[in-house]
Amino acid sequence: MMRQYASPYKGYLGGAVILNMLSAVFNVFSFAVIIPMLNILFNIDKTHYDFIAWGTEGMKTKDILINNAYWTVQNYTEAHGAIAALLVLSAAMAVMTVLKTSCYFGSSAVMIPIRTGIVKDIRGRIYNKILALPIGFFSQERKGDIIARMSGDVQEVETSITASIEMIIKDPILILIYFGILIYTSPEMMVIMILFVPAFIWVMGVIGKQLKRKSVEAQNLWSDTMSQVEETLGGLRIVKAFNAEKKMSARFEKVTESYRSKISRVSTRQVLAHPVSELLGTIMILIVLCIGGSMIITGKSIFGGSFIDAPTFIFFLIILYSVIEPIKELSKAVYSIPKGLASMERINKILDAGNPIVEKADPIRPDGFREGISFKHVGFSYEDGREILKDINLEIPKGRRIAIVGESGAGKSTLVDLIPRFYDVSSGSIEIDGVPIKDIGIAELRALMGNVNQDPILFNDTIFNNIAFGVDNASEEEVIAAAKIANAHEFIMEKEEGYQTNVGDRGVKLSGGQRQRISIARAILKNPPILILDEATASLDTESERIVQEALDRLMSSRTTIAIAHRLSTIKNSDEIIVMHEGRIVERGRHEDLLDLGGYYKKLNDMQAL
Repeated sequence: MMRQYASPYKGYLGGAVILNMLSAVFNVFSFAVIIPMLNILFNIDKTHYDFIAWGTEGMKTKDILINNAYWTVQNYTEAHGAIAALLVLSAAMAVMTVLKTSCYFGSSAVMIPIRTGIVKDIRGRIYNKILALPIGFFSQERKGDIIARMSGDVQEVETSITASIEMIIKDPILILIYFGILIYTSPEMMVIMILFVPAFIWVMGVIGKQLKRKSVEAQNLWSDTMSQVEETLGGLRIVKAFNAEKKMSARFEKVTESYRSKISRVSTRQVLAHPVSELLGTIMILIVLCIGGSMIITGKSIFGGSFIDAPTFIFFLIILYSVIEPIKELSKAVYSIPKGLASMERINKILDAGNPIVEKADPIRPDGFREGISFKHVGFSYEDGREILKDINLEIPKGRRIAIVGESGAGKSTLVDLIPRFYDVSSGSIEIDGVPIKDIGIAELRALMGNVNQDPILFNDTIFNNIAFGVDNASEEEVIAAAKIANAHEFIMEKEEGYQTNVGDRGVKLSGGQRQRISIARAILKNPPILILDEATASLDTESERIVQEALDRLMSSRTTIAIAHRLSTIKNSDEIIVMHEGRIVERGRHEDLLDLGGYYKKLNDMQAL
């Protein structure tokens, strides 16, 4: 999964690899300068060196390289003095250090676009997936949990995985180069390290074994925390009305304490990486120091190999100490990555979620609505097997006003949600102008429809942008005209900033009637041939209902309208009223005819008359 996110940044990764290799090479050369400096300072090496031609038969390239390097320093020292030689070597070491640090900075700098880019791409994919998933998916998921995955889990991926990418690239390069130099410098000393490294890896593996599982548990608890915050914000009025602040606080304390306990264990195990690697690294250096020191003191190799002199041994120790730091950093990455992978599992639950609303490979793209909508033996059940609609047969000719009524749970909203394919039918088919809606492009299908719901959905934006939400490049004149038809223009102009007034989160700065009129203006501006009203006036007071109903009457004129109604008084003039009960159509007809039947509709009417 991470590989596909890193793929667009291959150029940066390649640059990081090259710069890290150069940084390691310059670091080795800067330390190599120490050997002749020690020889000059302490006059350790009494050997007289003569230049050896490159490629001399019977001699190793390594021996020729070391001999000629010593010969160059020795000649310069004899010609210009020890102090001058020390200054030149110091300058060389300074240059190497500048080059090393420049490459190190460059390698870190090129990683920044990778880290920030991967996190942005993951968030973008999650958001786009949320937009693409059907409404049914979110009836099974908590909003707080989804928010937690987009915030906390993505943040964990950033801190645990993308932050470790630099270490994963840099540290193996440094380790390989440093180990190569150590083997080149003293193969027999490396035998000690080869014996020690497996123990190092085993200890690290034992510590990090359960880190991923515990990280998943911790992130699940974080989702519970975010879900409760989301619930509290949404239900704050009820919490205060029932004096339930202490109860909610106790619930929050319980879930946050569980999260704290779990994340503490994860963090404790993670921070253990550094001290353990520090201890193991120190033990390794001490073992090498004791064995190498005994070889120098006795002048003998305990393995029967070539003797290592004191300056070379110091160089060996410096490189050995240098290799311990990337090993420690790599161990941190090894511990961090399981936490990030645990978060990626939770993220992938959204990214890998299947979408049952599938568009046909070569869909029909209608340019209008001409005849009508047909329901043919339509049935619908949820994934858990609950049957909601049963054998629905319904014809809605173009231009007709159809009302749907029935008790709560009768399947009214589900019926209208099937038309724009918010859900797909379980059996039967729905057709528009004789074409099954599954054969029509989803965008073109939904372009034919406008929705006005009981709870108007407004976005934290200006009134203008909320009205123009469904129409690209809407002009000011068009928006104002739509607002006038929706009886909204007058109250909008009373606002200090007019159409540029921000409505707040979900339109909280407006009254219920004002929000509904903005919603109607949005539908008017879209100018759809099919209008779906889902109890559009059910939650309004009498005065607001009157104003909104006037706006709806204007909106419904010359359109095919399907209206779910709670107040029967609003649908008396419908061309046909569909009465639903337990997922079936039990009665249909005009208002007066249904009253004469004395069935379900009359019972509903009589209850509202009371």
